[in-house]
Amino acid sequence: MDLLHDRVAGLDVHKDVVAACVRITEGRRVERHAARFGTTTSQLLALGEWLRSHGVTHVAMEATGVYWRPVWHVLEEDFTLVLAHAREVRNLPGRKSDTSDAAWLADLVAHGLIRGSFVPTPVDQELRDLTRTRRQLSREAVQHVQRIQKLLEDANCKLSSVLADTLGLSGRRILDALVAGESDPEQLASQVHHRVHASREQIVEALRGRVTDHHRFLLRSHLSLYDTLQASIQAIETRIEAVLDPLHQAAVQRLTEIPGLSRTAAHVIVAEIGIDMSRFPTAGHLVSWAGLCPRMDESAGKRRSTRVRSGNAWLKPVLVQAAWAAARTKNSYLRSFFHGIKVRRGAKKAAVATAATLLTIAYHMLREGTCYQDLGARYLDQRKRQRTVRRLLGRLHDLGLQVQVTEREHAA
Repeated sequence: MDLLHDRVAGLDVHKDVVAACVRITEGRRVERHAARFGTTTSQLLALGEWLRSHGVTHVAMEATGVYWRPVWHVLEEDFTLVLAHAREVRNLPGRKSDTSDAAWLADLVAHGLIRGSFVPTPVDQELRDLTRTRRQLSREAVQHVQRIQKLLEDANCKLSSVLADTLGLSGRRILDALVAGESDPEQLASQVHHRVHASREQIVEALRGRVTDHHRFLLRSHLSLYDTLQASIQAIETRIEAVLDPLHQAAVQRLTEIPGLSRTAAHVIVAEIGIDMSRFPTAGHLVSWAGLCPRMDESAGKRRSTRVRSGNAWLKPVLVQAAWAAARTKNSYLRSFFHGIKVRRGAKKAAVATAATLLTIAYHMLREGTCYQDLGARYLDQRKRQRTVRRLLGRLHDLGLQVQVTEREHAA
């Protein structure tokens, strides 16, 4: 096995301790030096000095939760760091210790057997923290909405049966009136906006429930928490726009031209994959990293499974959600692409395939700095027609016939 690096180190990172092993190769002789350091800043600086004293050039570590980040920040200026996925650098079974794990990482990086994980830039990491926090707060806000609906059902108040949005304009007015002590269905129905589809009789009947002081107390608590979460989400939205530099702003603006991608979704895409596409050799590598393509699971010439893997848990759901929105955009290439797969494989697989197409489009737009150009709703039909014509002409040519094709004026 070829040796790529003579002086390397492997780090087994934990919450309070870092086990380090330096591997030095001189000819056919291999030396190993092991040490243990704490994870405080002074201890990590001592770790960096110890590695420099041995002339280390490359350092490998596992992505263990968030514990690797402080180590990375301290060492990234002086060493070539490689962040490894724990699943891909699993040691052989047998006697195990922190030092042996660090030595195994050093052996792997010395021979170039570790495929480094994607590590975002500091700007992308800040944006990623903000977008992920926003998503978590949004989930918590939805949970409070569900708890409010549960309380209303317990009080036999069928508000969600007559209003599409329980906490919309009309729903919030009714909930505030309930919390204030109002229980008359007629008075509550007067809070409903005139554009609500349900009739006044239906609304009054739905609001004829049994709301107690216990329900009002819990409703007041959930509404207060919901408002706090919404204020926090709005503050994060403002912060996201503030931390975007001109390059990121331009990238977000271009991505919003794609059908189905809102500005929020564009924020997530830029935060998760960055704007430098040189990290991914091809669009296929990016799609595979995101978990939007069938896995490779073949044995004895048979495909055992084509399920997609989990991939990026923050990027993948946003892309699938955007795919459903793109499928409803009229006269667009993505809509025809979605329905072309839906009739053969079903709606869910079509959504995943459309999400992969969205990510592919975003990859080329970010790499080349171009704007979105829709191919049109009839692009796939025209390409299929051209393939059919070429196939039939080839068949006629094989039969020894020479045919001249002329386009009819009223041809589709």
